[in-house]
Formats: sequence, C-alpha cells, structure tokens
Amino acid sequence: MAILEEYLSKIDQPKERATMTVLLAWITKQYPSLVPVIKWNQPMFTDHGTFIIGFSISKKHFSISPEVKTLKQFKEEIEQAGYDHTENIIRVNWAQDINYDLLKKLIDFNIADKADFTKFWR
Repeated sequence: MAILEEYLSKIDQPKERATMTVLLAWITKQYPSLVPVIKWNQPMFTDHGTFIIGFSISKKHFSISPEVKTLKQFKEEIEQAGYDHTENIIRVNWAQDINYDLLKKLIDFNIADKADFTKFWR
C-alpha cells in the first residue's frame, strides 16, 4: 500500500483521508493480487495490466470508476444502495456508508470479465 500512502497523504480533510484509507486498505486486503497504481492523480487497481477499478475525490463525494460495462451491469444495485451515478462513475457522498458487498461485486465482475483482456481499458 506504499504507493497509495503518498496519494492519501495529500488529502487535506482528515475524515475524507480516513475514509479513503479504509477503502483502499480493504481492497488491498481482499484482493492481494490486484496491483495498486496512481494514474491521472487517481488510485486505481489493475490485474495483469488491465484496469479493474479506480477512485477519485471531490469536495462533496468520492467517485468509484468501474467502467461503463460494469456500471450498466449493476445499475439497479447501485441505485438501491442510494448512490448517484453517471454512465462512467458512481458518486458516494462523504456521509454515506460504503457498500462493500456491492464494491466486491464490481471488482469480482471486472476481474472475471477481463481475465483474458490485454488492454488497459475496455
């Protein structure tokens, strides 16, 4: 998680830093084979060089980027979790709980769906 620590240290708000620290630590613990990287100033996780999931932060929320195909696959569950979304991202307000069961589904889907994928993005 050392590569992520520098990213986390740049988050000014302590609550937001704590939220992202817990989230990124959960992923590294649950998915030790995923490689954490920072691209475009955002933490991302890859598998055999292909994008699996990424995150970004803003003042009011953090975003989860699972790629369009995955977001479409889980659109109803994302909405049931109470998250706002676009075609590309899921927005989680800082006050909302993280639905780790849903996050696991997004990651598991991308790992399985991109098992033979050779490019970074779909």
